[in-house]
Amino acid sequence: MFKKTFYETGMVTDGWISIDPADAGIIEKVYQKDIREGEERLMLAVLQDAVECFKTYAFSTRPREKRLFQEAEEWIVEKNGDWLFSFENICETLQLHADYLRQGLLSWKDAKRDGRAMPEYPTGRVNFVKTRATQASVRLKTA
Repeated sequence: MFKKTFYETGMVTDGWISIDPADAGIIEKVYQKDIREGEERLMLAVLQDAVECFKTYAFSTRPREKRLFQEAEEWIVEKNGDWLFSFENICETLQLHADYLRQGLLSWKDAKRDGRAMPEYPTGRVNFVKTRATQASVRLKTA
């Protein structure tokens, strides 16, 4: 993005890129995008850690682990949080439905407590990262 923007709007001579210093909007746009993506990655990491603590320590008897679970649960259950890293704001920024995620986690906890079977997913770190194919394979039929 950074290189492409400069190549489109600046002059390239001898490998150096020159842009009009009066056009601060180009640099500002590039840095805002980088900052925005960094904030979203941080929000995703906060959400991921909370869900991991919630699921890992839900029924722990150790004081430290109980505290981690309680903090995660309180953060997830809190509605109308007005601070930047509240559960509601993070879900909104990441375009996730907060109530749906909240209800799913609370249902999971109730089912585990009651001993009901729920579909299990691979254990380990919760992965919220979007993936996409980097390379497509094509097979040609030979006659």
